[in-house]
Amino acid sequence: MTGQQSPEVTGETSHDNRRQVMYWRLLARLFDHEEQAALESASLAVVEDIGLPATLLDPQTSVDSVVQRHPGLAAEFDGLMVQEAEADTEAEAEADARGGEGAADDARDRAAEVRRAALVSKVLLNVFHSPPGTVTAGQLSRWQSDAGWLERALGCGPGELRGGRAGGTGAGPAGTGGGGRTPDLGRLIPEIGPELGSIEAGLVKRMRLREVLADPHLAGQLTPSMSLIEQLLRDKDNLSGVALANAKALIRRFVDEVAEVLRTQVEKSTVGALDRSVPPKRVFRNLDLDRTIWKNLTNWSPEEERLYVDRLFYRHTARKTTPQRLIVVVDQSGSMVDSMVNCTILASIFAGLPKVDVHLIAYDTQALDLTPWVHDPFETLLRTNLGGGTDGTVAMALAQPKIAEPRNTVVVWISDFYEWQTEPLFESMAAIHRSGAKFIPVGSVTSSGRASVNPWFRERFKDQGTPVLSGHIRKLVHELKTFLT
Repeated sequence: MTGQQSPEVTGETSHDNRRQVMYWRLLARLFDHEEQAALESASLAVVEDIGLPATLLDPQTSVDSVVQRHPGLAAEFDGLMVQEAEADTEAEAEADARGGEGAADDARDRAAEVRRAALVSKVLLNVFHSPPGTVTAGQLSRWQSDAGWLERALGCGPGELRGGRAGGTGAGPAGTGGGGRTPDLGRLIPEIGPELGSIEAGLVKRMRLREVLADPHLAGQLTPSMSLIEQLLRDKDNLSGVALANAKALIRRFVDEVAEVLRTQVEKSTVGALDRSVPPKRVFRNLDLDRTIWKNLTNWSPEEERLYVDRLFYRHTARKTTPQRLIVVVDQSGSMVDSMVNCTILASIFAGLPKVDVHLIAYDTQALDLTPWVHDPFETLLRTNLGGGTDGTVAMALAQPKIAEPRNTVVVWISDFYEWQTEPLFESMAAIHRSGAKFIPVGSVTSSGRASVNPWFRERFKDQGTPVLSGHIRKLVHELKTFLT
C-alpha cells in the first residue's frame, strides 16, 4: 500500500469507493502496523461525512469507550456482520431478478453499507490488531471486551466463540454458501472461534502474570477466560500470598460462570419419564390448579358465586430413575486443558443429580482419583497437575475396579488418544464395552469442538460401534442425560 494514492473522497465520491476505502485501510492496518497517511485521511473524511465519530478509527480506543460516548451505536453493533451478509444476499437476489448488477445497485442502501463497513472495520481491527510486546491486564481486559463485541456482531453472545463457554453459531443462516461474494457465516463462524481463542491465549502468555496477580487492582481488571485459567493452573504451585489468593478468586469466578451455563444445558436435556407409581407430593408447588377447578365445578354455587372445593389434585413430579454410576476419565496432558476444566465442572453438576454416583479420574503418566472432591470443581482443579506425557493404562487401573454393575455404568474417556501403550489400552476399553457398560470416547468437550484425535484409535472405536464424540459440549450432555435418566 505504501506509495499508492487512495481515491479522493469528496461529496461526489460513490458509496462503493467509500466502502472500499474503509476495507483497504482495515487490510493495510492488519498487515502493517504503520499508518498509511493517504488511507487514514481518506477514512477520516468518510466517517466524518457519514456522521460517525473519528475515534472509530483509533485501534487504541475500545468499542466500549466508543459506545459509552455514543450510546446510540450499541444497537448497531448487534448482528452487524449478519446484516452485512443479508444485505449482500438480498441485493444479489434482486440483481438476478432484474437481470443485471445495475439493478442491484439501485436496490441497495449505499449509505447504510458504508456505515456498516466503518463499524465492521472498527471491531475487526480492534480484535485482530493485537498490541505488540508485553501485555498488561488492562490491555487483555480491553481485548476480551472487543472480542465480545465481535461475537455480538456475528450474532453470538459474548464469550460464545472463545472456548470455556457453551458456544454456538447464532448467525448460521446468513450467507449464500454458494461461493459468491457474500460471506457464508454458517461456515465462517466455527473457524473464527478457535482463532479468537488462539489470539487470547497468546496475549495471556505475554502478560507478566505473577506481577499482575500480586497487585489486587491489576488482578481485578482481569476477565476470566479459558486461556487465563490454563495459565493460572500451570503456575499455581509458584504462587503464594496475595498472588495465589487472586489466582484462586479468578479460577472460582470462571468455574462458577461455566457451571451456570452447563447446569442450564443439563436441565434442558432429556429427563426420565414420570413415575406414576409414586404418589404426588402434597405440597403447594405441585398443586394442579386447573384440574382441581375442573373436578370441583359441580360444587359451584351460582347464588353465592363461589366454588366449594372438596378435593385437591396434585401433579406427579417423581421421575423413573435407576441408580447409575458415571466414571469420567480425563487426560490432563497439555493438549487437553480446556476439556479438563469443562469435564471437571460437568462431573460436579451430574454428581448433584439424584441417584447418580460420579467418579472422576485425571491422568497423564500418573493417575489421580479426584472422586472425593468431585462435588467441588474448584478444589478439584487445584489438585490437577497439567502437562506431561500420556499413559492411559494407569487411569484404566483405577477405573476398572469401579465398574461393579456394567449395565448401570457409563465410562466417559476424554483424550486425544495419543497414547504410549496403544493396543493394551484399547483392549481394556473394548473389554469395558463388551461387559455391557456404556463406553463413550470423547475427543474434545470445548465450545469450538476442535480436537486432533489419534486416527488409530478413531478407526477402532468406530469399528467397535463406539465412535469418538467430538464437538460441542452439548453433545456429551445429551449422551449422558439419555443414559442416566
